[in-house]
Amino acid sequence: MSRLPYDRPVQLWKMTRRQFREGIYDGSLKAAIIPTGSTEQHNEHLEMSHDTDSAVYVAERVAAQLYPGVVVTTPISIGISEHWMDHKGTLTTRPEIFTELLYDVADSMKRGGITHVLAVNGHAGNAAPVRNRLDELRARLGIDFDFCCYWDAYTREVIEKYMESGNCPGHASEFETSFAFAAFPGHVHWEGVDYDAAKLTISLPDRATQDRNFHHEAKLAHTVKGQAMIDIAVSWVAEKLNTMMET
Repeated sequence: MSRLPYDRPVQLWKMTRRQFREGIYDGSLKAAIIPTGSTEQHNEHLEMSHDTDSAVYVAERVAAQLYPGVVVTTPISIGISEHWMDHKGTLTTRPEIFTELLYDVADSMKRGGITHVLAVNGHAGNAAPVRNRLDELRARLGIDFDFCCYWDAYTREVIEKYMESGNCPGHASEFETSFAFAAFPGHVHWEGVDYDAAKLTISLPDRATQDRNFHHEAKLAHTVKGQAMIDIAVSWVAEKLNTMMET
């Protein structure tokens, strides 16, 4: 049986070198998505990988929709999370380290033959440092490079329609918990959670109040809400990347 013309996975880390190389040489592989996230506290019930997992999930769905034109790179899974270091277990890196690593990944794709690269972000702490240097990164790379948070897709009307709390993205609140229920329900762990008994070490009173509020808002989460929001994000990111590839 002959090999199908496009039988490669969308994830770079699952490809062989031949699959990537042939995609470049035959002109079918045109763009890359770099998922960026974090490894940080997500209240008492969500796994610390949520920001990374959500960015990868959106990226993989976009790549499948635009197949075979897009590859998803290995995610950058440690983000700029100094603001969550009160919570034990959180990992953080410095803004200059994060942005330089993002540059290196994009440059690696450029050197491999990709000329359109979109970083799809799932962690709010990464956004401002990257956007502050976006023009510089573009100039240094010399290719079509852009950055977005996948929740940039949501208008106020969309948030009000699907999020009872009105918060999006929040932090491990209604939105992110709904996303997890829809995309990877095994990452939601309500069993054994006793918020009032938790020995939390939150140094700022306003953050302590916010943390408790987000805990309660997370109980509003539902799979249907999460799926609707995911679908909107995937369509928006796919349109953005498709426009990049056509320009």
